[in-house]
Amino acid sequence: MSNLVPRPLSVRTLGRRASLSDGMVVSSDPACAGVADLLANELESATGWRISRGGPEASSPAGTVRLRISSEFGGGAPAVRAGVAGEGYRVPAGPAGVAGEGYRLVSSEDGVEVVGAAPAGVFYGTRTLLQLLPADLHRAAPPGPTGAVEVEGVEVTDVPRFGWRGVHLDVARHFFPKNFLLRLVDLASFHKLNMLHLHLTDDQGWRFQVKRYPRLTEVGAWRRESPVGHYREGKKDGKPHGGFYTQADLAEVVAYAARRFVTVVPEVDMPGHMQAAIAAYPELGNTGKQFEVLTTWGISEDVLNMEESTVAFCSGVLNELMDVFPSPYIHIGGDECPTVQWEASERAAELCRERGLAGPKDLQGWFTARVAETVAKRGRSLVCWEEVLDAGAPAGCVIVPWRAETALSVAERAAASGHRVVMAPEPWLYFDWSYADDPAEPVAIRPAISVEKAYSLEPVPEGMPAEQEVMIAGAQCQLWTEYVATPEHAEYMYFPRVCAFAETVWSSRERSWPEFEPRLAAHLARLDALGVNYRPLAGPTPGQARVWPA
Repeated sequence: MSNLVPRPLSVRTLGRRASLSDGMVVSSDPACAGVADLLANELESATGWRISRGGPEASSPAGTVRLRISSEFGGGAPAVRAGVAGEGYRVPAGPAGVAGEGYRLVSSEDGVEVVGAAPAGVFYGTRTLLQLLPADLHRAAPPGPTGAVEVEGVEVTDVPRFGWRGVHLDVARHFFPKNFLLRLVDLASFHKLNMLHLHLTDDQGWRFQVKRYPRLTEVGAWRRESPVGHYREGKKDGKPHGGFYTQADLAEVVAYAARRFVTVVPEVDMPGHMQAAIAAYPELGNTGKQFEVLTTWGISEDVLNMEESTVAFCSGVLNELMDVFPSPYIHIGGDECPTVQWEASERAAELCRERGLAGPKDLQGWFTARVAETVAKRGRSLVCWEEVLDAGAPAGCVIVPWRAETALSVAERAAASGHRVVMAPEPWLYFDWSYADDPAEPVAIRPAISVEKAYSLEPVPEGMPAEQEVMIAGAQCQLWTEYVATPEHAEYMYFPRVCAFAETVWSSRERSWPEFEPRLAAHLARLDALGVNYRPLAGPTPGQARVWPA
């Protein structure tokens, strides 16, 4: 497989190799000119070569990479039928589905050609081409003169198994600079992931600028201090923390990601996990008390009240969110919403009677339905964590199962109820867990998810009926950041587990860790060239470790 990660559908060795050198050309038809320009820029930076761009007929004796769209693309890739692209391949709700993300790459003495049914497929073919080049060509600038480069003679035919291949980042517990979001897009798309889920708000911070409600960032974006060490120790660092993204910042991230065929899915968690918002606007709460943004980890009992004015507030937030994010999916969280304050509130009981609800536990379902109306008016689909299935998930809502004890059964119930499902089960995909139960590992919420464990994920629950399987849109890996405060630490927690995860959602069901491990070991040279602070397979380096090795 030429040490390709994730593993393609098929690779066939050809006779002679392609050769690329200074003066080469990247030719393309108009539909994928943007992909051609991106590839040419990457190669120019890495090699120092002068690379021309040209139309479909352009070529050069120094080497040619041809990119084109073809409605006849197939090349052995499974045909799309009845919502399934071949055995076990899922088509998402997107316009082209996984068929539009497939490609065929041929490298021979005639040059390199990448053909896809849509620009996304051509883009993924160029990611494979980059992996066929020497690892040093992943650097931002050449470490020395770059001579002619040979590209292995192969024919690669490829199509992803799932349409939702996501990476999640919690920027609420710790704020991450915009440049890291752009870097994460680069690293995710390099591994053929196509969804970036940004968890923008929580009890500990609000990171999204809402122009009609400025106190959300004036107050809610900052906390007085943060826990230090493991939460069980009960220690605080005494240092203010915070930050937020302007709408222009996030629009920039969205545009940057779109060029790399990554959809940015924003999450504003509601009606729970809203203490930062209530600190900014106390009238949103149930007690009327003024308090501060939460300075501990965990779940606050201060949740939104269920007044019509609060629904209007949330609709205003979501409309500004949808102005910035064109994503067809809008995530409202819905997880871990305590009902203690509603159960103690005479006003909540009165609202239940007025609305014909059995009791306070039904208020979240009522609220979710109202918010869903706002999202639906803009032609978007709601995404929620698994708890919303019990609270009352609106039709068309995408459900994300996550809890270790319930994720698989929730996936089955959601699919049987007609909901699309994105798998995110803790024991495989919560990358805030440590790699190993070892004192050398940095402090983490709990042990342990090894790279091999992440690779063992099967997104479709065992025994799920075929008619429900097609509702599994894909999966995503999560990085919650209570214990992850810097981009360097985030990269450590993501990689190389993200590499393993990428193969579970792109490649076929039939996978083998002994076959994958040597490919991954070779792939780490590319991460070295990219400057990724990944965890070595043997364990943390002395600079990454929490304690000096004995």
